[in-house]
Amino acid sequence: MTQNASTPGTHTLAEILSQPQCWTDCLKEMESGKIIDDIRKRFRDATEWLFIGCGSSYYIALSAAASWSAITGRRARAVAASELLLYPELALAGAKNIAPVLISRSGRTSEVLRAGELLEGEKNIRTLAVTCSPNQPLEKIASTTLALFSADEKSTVMTRSFTSMLMGLQYAASQLANEPAIANAFQKLPGAAGIVLSDLRSRIEGFVSAHTFADYICLGQGPLFGVASESTLKLTEMSVSYAQCFHTLEFRHGPKSIVSPETLVTFLLSETSYEAECEVLEEIKGLGGTTLVVANRADERARKSADLLVELGLDLPELARLAPYVFAGQLTGLYTGLKKGLDPDNPKNLSRVVILDEERSPEKPEHAAL
Repeated sequence: MTQNASTPGTHTLAEILSQPQCWTDCLKEMESGKIIDDIRKRFRDATEWLFIGCGSSYYIALSAAASWSAITGRRARAVAASELLLYPELALAGAKNIAPVLISRSGRTSEVLRAGELLEGEKNIRTLAVTCSPNQPLEKIASTTLALFSADEKSTVMTRSFTSMLMGLQYAASQLANEPAIANAFQKLPGAAGIVLSDLRSRIEGFVSAHTFADYICLGQGPLFGVASESTLKLTEMSVSYAQCFHTLEFRHGPKSIVSPETLVTFLLSETSYEAECEVLEEIKGLGGTTLVVANRADERARKSADLLVELGLDLPELARLAPYVFAGQLTGLYTGLKKGLDPDNPKNLSRVVILDEERSPEKPEHAAL
């Protein structure tokens, strides 16, 4: 496809394809500053990490929290900013020596800003901001900021900012935990992932062109659940398609009733729970579903059950290769939107930043108390 600046999806496609180089730039940003030392000093006594975001940033939080626990051995969990605002007693119940991480590409998302004000002001808890935009309100609210300016985007939909902020948090965890093998793996990831991405673009475009689906499902477990959630959101945002996300094994418990040849079920197969997830894949294929499978390496069972198989083939630790799992979802959303005559750069009803009306919003400081 030949594109120019006025072609729908131009910015989104360029930003998707730029991800490996963007990761390299972000790692250089982190290494050239003192952010890791600042985080280590500021949060050295933290026994629990709380990752907070909205939309794609919440899905970063889900995968970052799972990664953080696995890499550092410390408790970590994710919470939507709106949940913290409306139910702070639930979100913060039992929390001691907590280190909240406020995630916002723009640094202007209303709920995240209010969450920061609640924590820093009312609760007197120091926070870490993660953002891609300089000189924004979030940076002024938080005590420390991890800034990844190379990852900012022109498009409404988050793509490279999602993977860059996720990878940045994972890299920070590996440094704080003194895990050089994992830290070194992130240095190798951009080059290896770039090879995968260059081949994947045409394959996804051809697959989308050859099929029409009524429903979309994306499945993932553990650290990949946040990535599966993000993959689902890309389809919804860029193509205005109905899409749902489930934990892979949970799909058996009712939702599989939707399966038909017009249902695209995307499986993000992990290495840790490959056998159990592959059983679900075989079951769904047996029910007649159309399947897109993303795996680092697939066996014969997965090959037979996949209508489209994406093998990453990355010789890196499992946690260091989460980000490339979202490539297929990003490209499927893009090309499905273009097939429907939409502009993925500017999805309807959406803006780059959700800024709430301060006078009309119900999310005021009068929090619900339980």
